[in-house]
Amino acid sequence: MVMNSMIPPLDDLVEKHMHTDFASLKTGHTVSEALAAIRDSPPFSSSIIYFYVVDESGKLKGIMAARSLLLSAPEKLIDDLMVKRPVAIPTFATIFDACEFFTMYKFLAFPVVNEKGVLVGMLDIRTYNAEMSSMNENLSQTLPKDSYDDLFQLIGVHWEEAKRPGVWKGISVRFPWLVCNVAGGLVAAFLLGLFEYELEKFVVLALFIPVVLALAESVAIQSVSISLQSLHQEGITWNGLFKKLYSEGLTGIILGLGTSFLVVLYSFLRFRELPLVGALLVGITGGVTLAAAAGMSVPNLLKILKMNPQVAAGPIALVCADMAALIFYLVSARIFFQ
Repeated sequence: MVMNSMIPPLDDLVEKHMHTDFASLKTGHTVSEALAAIRDSPPFSSSIIYFYVVDESGKLKGIMAARSLLLSAPEKLIDDLMVKRPVAIPTFATIFDACEFFTMYKFLAFPVVNEKGVLVGMLDIRTYNAEMSSMNENLSQTLPKDSYDDLFQLIGVHWEEAKRPGVWKGISVRFPWLVCNVAGGLVAAFLLGLFEYELEKFVVLALFIPVVLALAESVAIQSVSISLQSLHQEGITWNGLFKKLYSEGLTGIILGLGTSFLVVLYSFLRFRELPLVGALLVGITGGVTLAAAAGMSVPNLLKILKMNPQVAAGPIALVCADMAALIFYLVSARIFFQ
């Protein structure tokens, strides 16, 4: 079975292909009340894979398999039976992104939510193969697990093929962003030149530059990874971005203080230089804090600008982390060593 011709264009938004005939339940209802509501207003879909639990404003709160609903005691609350914090596809995601969801989680369907978390549709396996419609009519029956595994594998192959472009295409996508690292290295060299006097007079400062940069870069990459993962599950709003920045900034301060304490302790025991202690404390804490903020904000901003954060976020965040760490470290060194 050839599936590639049946899969929608990978750059299509999922909202163009999602189904709006999903089955939903209300929070606060019992199983008995939920079943009565379903009987009163049956869903139009001929195949129900999951029930999506929403609150009064329509925000997705949980997910419940049809089997669990039918086999649970009538007096049980839906809130106690549902799977909380379900994996959802945002409306701004593409079919390419959805392929990743299906191959990673191996669910038969995913809810689609807007930037406010409101359930607006459902994307199921029918999106990838018109021939699967006959299988979906019998989803409530027990089918061989290998049938689904084969399907997910075929979708995964299509997705992996899309992830592996030709050599020149891959270079054209990745090289421009690597230029950011080249530019960052040149700017770093320029900054070091501005503080040449301090580095020559207090050679010990140069010994800790690799440590300062390594800590900032490590935190930046951690934040980028967390941010990219959250982009698959949540929408992007400016208010939400500011909240994430505040939270990540506090995390960065704590991480900076913790790591700088270890470095400061070693530097004091080894060199007994109080100005060096101050420079390391301020430089590492400030650098790590800004690195965490950059790692969190860059992927979100790239997504807002319709650019690929998976390719560009890393290089840009690393350059920001290096610049922030160097500036904090060298400026504080100039102040403390005066």
